[in-house]
Amino acid sequence: MSPALSGLVDGFDADVPFAVPDSWTQGRTAFGGLTAALSVQAALNTASADLPPLRAAQFAFVAPVIDSVELTANEMRRGRSATSVAVTARSRDQVAAHATLVFASPRPSGVVHDTLVPPAAADPTQCPPFAGDLSTTPAFVDNFDMRRAGGGMPLAGDEPRLLAWVRHRDASGVHPAVALVALADSLPPAAMTSFVEWAPVGTMTWTVHLCTDVLPQPDEWLLLESAATHTGDGYSHQSMTIWNAAGQPIVTGSQTVAVFA
Repeated sequence: MSPALSGLVDGFDADVPFAVPDSWTQGRTAFGGLTAALSVQAALNTASADLPPLRAAQFAFVAPVIDSVELTANEMRRGRSATSVAVTARSRDQVAAHATLVFASPRPSGVVHDTLVPPAAADPTQCPPFAGDLSTTPAFVDNFDMRRAGGGMPLAGDEPRLLAWVRHRDASGVHPAVALVALADSLPPAAMTSFVEWAPVGTMTWTVHLCTDVLPQPDEWLLLESAATHTGDGYSHQSMTIWNAAGQPIVTGSQTVAVFA
Protein backbone atom coordinates (compact mmCIF):
# COMPACT_ATOMS: atom_id res chain seq x y z
CA MET A 1 0.00 0.00 0.00
CA SER A 2 1.22 3.50 -0.81
CA PRO A 3 2.56 5.33 2.26
CA ALA A 4 0.29 8.30 2.92
CA LEU A 5 1.62 11.79 3.48
CA SER A 6 0.76 11.42 7.16
CA GLY A 7 3.11 8.45 7.46
CA LEU A 8 5.90 10.10 5.50
CA VAL A 9 5.88 13.26 7.60
CA ASP A 10 5.49 11.37 10.87
CA GLY A 11 8.72 9.49 10.21
CA PHE A 12 10.62 12.37 8.61
CA ASP A 13 13.97 13.29 10.14
CA ALA A 14 15.98 15.97 8.36
CA ASP A 15 19.19 14.58 9.88
CA VAL A 16 19.01 11.36 7.84
CA PRO A 17 18.44 10.73 4.12
CA PHE A 18 14.76 10.45 3.23
CA ALA A 19 13.97 7.50 0.95
CA VAL A 20 11.42 8.55 -1.66
CA PRO A 21 8.70 5.90 -2.09
CA ASP A 22 7.95 4.92 -5.70
CA SER A 23 4.34 5.97 -5.11
CA TRP A 24 5.44 9.59 -4.61
CA THR A 25 7.39 9.97 -7.84
CA GLN A 26 6.81 11.58 -11.22
CA GLY A 27 8.92 9.81 -13.77
CA ARG A 28 12.42 9.31 -12.39
CA THR A 29 12.23 12.09 -9.80
CA ALA A 30 10.29 12.73 -6.61
CA PHE A 31 7.00 14.61 -6.96
CA GLY A 32 7.95 18.29 -6.72
CA GLY A 33 5.14 18.97 -4.27
CA LEU A 34 6.61 16.35 -1.91
CA THR A 35 10.07 17.93 -2.08
CA ALA A 36 8.53 21.33 -1.40
CA ALA A 37 6.37 20.02 1.46
CA LEU A 38 9.35 18.29 3.10
CA SER A 39 11.27 21.57 2.81
CA VAL A 40 8.53 23.26 4.83
CA GLN A 41 8.59 20.41 7.36
CA ALA A 42 12.39 20.66 7.62
CA ALA A 43 12.07 24.36 8.41
CA LEU A 44 9.42 23.67 11.05
CA ASN A 45 11.58 20.95 12.62
CA THR A 46 14.78 23.00 12.63
CA ALA A 47 13.58 26.48 13.58
CA SER A 48 12.39 27.36 17.05
CA ALA A 49 8.84 26.37 17.96
CA ASP A 50 7.46 29.90 17.88
CA LEU A 51 7.61 30.35 14.11
CA PRO A 52 4.80 32.59 12.83
CA PRO A 53 2.53 31.35 10.00
CA LEU A 54 4.02 30.52 6.61
CA ARG A 55 3.45 33.57 4.41
CA ALA A 56 5.37 32.91 1.18
CA ALA A 57 7.77 30.43 -0.37
CA GLN A 58 10.03 30.23 -3.40
CA PHE A 59 11.23 26.88 -4.71
CA ALA A 60 13.89 26.23 -7.35
CA PHE A 61 14.04 22.67 -8.70
CA VAL A 62 17.50 22.36 -10.20
CA ALA A 63 18.10 18.60 -10.48
CA PRO A 64 16.11 15.36 -10.08
CA VAL A 65 15.49 13.94 -6.62
CA ILE A 66 16.27 10.27 -7.23
CA ASP A 67 15.95 7.49 -4.62
CA SER A 68 16.61 9.68 -1.57
CA VAL A 69 17.04 13.28 -0.49
CA GLU A 70 18.73 15.11 2.38
CA LEU A 71 17.31 18.45 3.51
CA THR A 72 19.18 21.10 5.48
CA ALA A 73 17.35 24.10 6.93
CA ASN A 74 19.02 27.31 8.11
CA GLU A 75 17.31 30.26 9.73
CA MET A 76 18.63 33.28 7.80
CA ARG A 77 17.06 36.06 9.83
CA ARG A 78 14.47 36.54 12.54
CA GLY A 79 12.86 39.96 12.64
CA ARG A 80 10.10 41.42 14.75
CA SER A 81 7.35 39.99 12.51
CA ALA A 82 9.07 37.88 9.82
CA THR A 83 11.50 34.97 9.87
CA SER A 84 13.26 33.72 6.74
CA VAL A 85 14.46 30.13 6.44
CA ALA A 86 16.53 28.60 3.64
CA VAL A 87 16.27 24.88 2.89
CA THR A 88 18.60 22.99 0.57
CA ALA A 89 17.71 19.55 -0.75
CA ARG A 90 20.53 17.31 -1.98
CA SER A 91 20.23 14.08 -3.93
CA ARG A 92 23.04 11.97 -5.37
CA ASP A 93 25.70 14.40 -4.10
CA GLN A 94 24.26 17.45 -5.84
CA VAL A 95 21.82 20.22 -5.01
CA ALA A 96 18.39 19.15 -6.24
CA ALA A 97 16.22 21.96 -4.89
CA HIS A 98 16.45 25.14 -2.89
CA ALA A 99 13.68 26.85 -0.94
CA THR A 100 13.35 30.25 0.64
CA LEU A 101 10.50 30.29 3.16
CA VAL A 102 9.07 33.38 4.83
CA PHE A 103 7.11 32.94 8.05
CA ALA A 104 5.42 36.19 9.12
CA SER A 105 2.94 37.32 11.77
CA PRO A 106 -0.02 39.51 10.80
CA ARG A 107 0.45 43.26 11.38
CA PRO A 108 -2.15 46.03 11.70
CA SER A 109 -2.76 47.68 8.32
CA GLY A 110 -5.32 50.02 6.82
CA VAL A 111 -4.76 48.59 3.33
CA VAL A 112 -7.08 45.71 2.48
CA HIS A 113 -8.20 44.52 -0.94
CA ASP A 114 -9.01 41.26 -2.69
CA THR A 115 -9.59 41.10 -6.45
CA LEU A 116 -9.54 37.30 -6.66
CA VAL A 117 -12.89 35.94 -7.85
CA PRO A 118 -13.44 32.17 -7.62
CA PRO A 119 -14.49 30.49 -10.86
CA ALA A 120 -17.89 28.86 -11.12
CA ALA A 121 -17.60 25.19 -10.17
CA ALA A 122 -20.00 22.45 -9.14
CA ASP A 123 -19.70 20.79 -5.76
CA PRO A 124 -16.82 18.26 -5.76
CA THR A 125 -19.25 15.39 -5.16
CA GLN A 126 -20.92 16.30 -8.46
CA CYS A 127 -17.69 16.46 -10.48
CA PRO A 128 -16.20 13.44 -12.29
CA PRO A 129 -12.83 11.99 -11.31
CA PHE A 130 -9.91 13.72 -13.00
CA ALA A 131 -8.90 10.62 -14.94
CA GLY A 132 -6.28 10.39 -17.65
CA ASP A 133 -4.16 7.90 -19.56
CA LEU A 134 -2.79 5.58 -16.88
CA SER A 135 0.33 4.97 -18.95
CA THR A 136 1.34 8.63 -18.64
CA THR A 137 -0.14 9.45 -15.22
CA PRO A 138 2.59 10.04 -12.59
CA ALA A 139 2.60 7.64 -9.64
CA PHE A 140 2.07 10.38 -7.03
CA VAL A 141 -1.42 11.19 -8.38
CA ASP A 142 -2.86 8.18 -6.52
CA ASN A 143 -2.25 10.03 -3.26
CA PHE A 144 -4.90 12.62 -4.14
CA ASP A 145 -8.62 12.57 -4.85
CA MET A 146 -9.06 14.80 -7.93
CA ARG A 147 -12.35 15.89 -9.49
CA ARG A 148 -12.47 17.81 -12.77
CA ALA A 149 -14.47 21.04 -12.36
CA GLY A 150 -13.78 22.68 -15.73
CA GLY A 151 -10.97 23.81 -18.01
CA GLY A 152 -9.16 21.52 -20.40
CA MET A 153 -7.81 18.00 -20.24
CA PRO A 154 -4.13 17.05 -20.66
CA LEU A 155 -3.15 15.88 -24.15
CA ALA A 156 -6.49 17.01 -25.62
CA GLY A 157 -5.41 20.10 -27.55
CA ASP A 158 -7.60 22.19 -25.24
CA GLU A 159 -7.21 25.69 -23.80
CA PRO A 160 -4.20 25.89 -21.44
CA ARG A 161 -6.28 25.99 -18.25
CA LEU A 162 -7.05 23.43 -15.54
CA LEU A 163 -9.74 23.55 -12.86
CA ALA A 164 -10.18 20.77 -10.32
CA TRP A 165 -11.25 19.99 -6.79
CA VAL A 166 -8.45 18.18 -4.95
CA ARG A 167 -8.00 16.69 -1.49
CA HIS A 168 -5.46 14.41 0.16
CA ARG A 169 -6.43 10.77 0.51
CA ASP A 170 -4.70 10.71 3.89
CA ALA A 171 -2.84 13.62 5.45
CA SER A 172 -4.18 13.28 8.99
CA GLY A 173 -1.94 14.88 11.59
CA VAL A 174 0.18 16.70 9.00
CA HIS A 175 0.89 20.39 9.64
CA PRO A 176 -1.65 22.36 7.53
CA ALA A 177 1.10 24.33 5.75
CA VAL A 178 2.95 21.13 4.81
CA ALA A 179 -0.22 19.46 3.52
CA LEU A 180 -1.23 22.59 1.60
CA VAL A 181 2.12 22.93 -0.18
CA ALA A 182 2.05 19.26 -1.21
CA LEU A 183 -1.48 19.57 -2.59
CA ALA A 184 -0.85 22.90 -4.33
CA ASP A 185 1.47 21.22 -6.85
CA SER A 186 -0.79 18.25 -7.58
CA LEU A 187 -2.15 19.35 -10.99
CA PRO A 188 -0.08 18.93 -14.16
CA PRO A 189 1.23 22.09 -15.81
CA ALA A 190 -1.62 23.87 -17.58
CA ALA A 191 0.32 23.91 -20.86
CA MET A 192 -0.17 20.14 -21.09
CA THR A 193 -3.84 20.63 -22.00
CA SER A 194 -2.70 22.06 -25.33
CA PHE A 195 -0.52 19.02 -26.08
CA VAL A 196 -1.85 16.52 -28.62
CA GLU A 197 0.54 13.77 -27.52
CA TRP A 198 2.56 13.09 -24.40
CA ALA A 199 5.85 14.92 -23.92
CA PRO A 200 8.01 15.50 -20.83
CA VAL A 201 7.64 18.63 -18.70
CA GLY A 202 9.48 19.78 -15.59
CA THR A 203 8.95 22.55 -13.06
CA MET A 204 11.96 24.86 -12.76
CA THR A 205 10.71 27.46 -10.29
CA TRP A 206 7.59 27.78 -8.14
CA THR A 207 6.48 30.71 -6.02
CA VAL A 208 3.52 30.59 -3.64
CA HIS A 209 1.84 33.24 -1.52
CA LEU A 210 -0.51 32.26 1.29
CA CYS A 211 -3.51 34.57 1.46
CA THR A 212 -4.65 33.64 4.97
CA ASP A 213 -3.29 32.51 8.32
CA VAL A 214 -6.32 30.25 8.81
CA LEU A 215 -5.21 27.33 6.68
CA PRO A 216 -7.56 24.54 5.57
CA GLN A 217 -7.43 21.23 7.35
CA PRO A 218 -5.46 18.54 5.48
CA ASP A 219 -8.64 16.59 4.54
CA GLU A 220 -10.57 19.53 3.04
CA TRP A 221 -11.59 19.85 -0.60
CA LEU A 222 -9.78 22.75 -2.31
CA LEU A 223 -10.46 24.23 -5.75
CA LEU A 224 -7.28 24.53 -7.83
CA GLU A 225 -7.04 26.63 -10.98
CA SER A 226 -3.96 27.02 -13.14
CA ALA A 227 -3.55 28.69 -16.52
CA ALA A 228 -0.59 29.07 -18.84
CA THR A 229 -0.15 32.80 -19.38
CA HIS A 230 2.77 32.56 -21.83
CA THR A 231 4.44 29.61 -23.53
CA GLY A 232 7.26 29.69 -26.06
CA ASP A 233 10.85 28.64 -26.75
CA GLY A 234 10.36 25.50 -24.70
CA TYR A 235 9.21 27.21 -21.50
CA SER A 236 5.79 27.96 -20.04
CA HIS A 237 4.75 30.38 -17.33
CA GLN A 238 1.59 29.61 -15.43
CA SER A 239 -0.43 31.37 -12.76
CA MET A 240 -2.15 29.37 -10.01
CA THR A 241 -4.87 30.06 -7.43
CA ILE A 242 -6.46 27.90 -4.75
CA TRP A 243 -9.81 28.55 -3.07
CA ASN A 244 -11.55 26.75 -0.22
CA ALA A 245 -15.13 25.47 -0.46
CA ALA A 246 -16.44 28.84 0.78
CA GLY A 247 -14.80 30.64 -2.15
CA GLN A 248 -12.06 32.26 -0.06
CA PRO A 249 -8.59 32.52 -1.67
CA ILE A 250 -5.99 30.39 0.09
CA VAL A 251 -2.95 30.46 -2.21
CA THR A 252 -1.77 32.33 -5.28
CA GLY A 253 1.31 31.26 -7.17
CA SER A 254 3.27 31.04 -10.38
CA GLN A 255 5.50 28.46 -12.03
CA THR A 256 8.09 28.33 -14.76
CA VAL A 257 7.92 24.98 -16.53
CA ALA A 258 10.29 23.44 -19.07
CA VAL A 259 8.29 22.00 -21.99
CA PHE A 260 9.82 19.32 -24.23
CA ALA A 261 7.02 19.24 -26.81
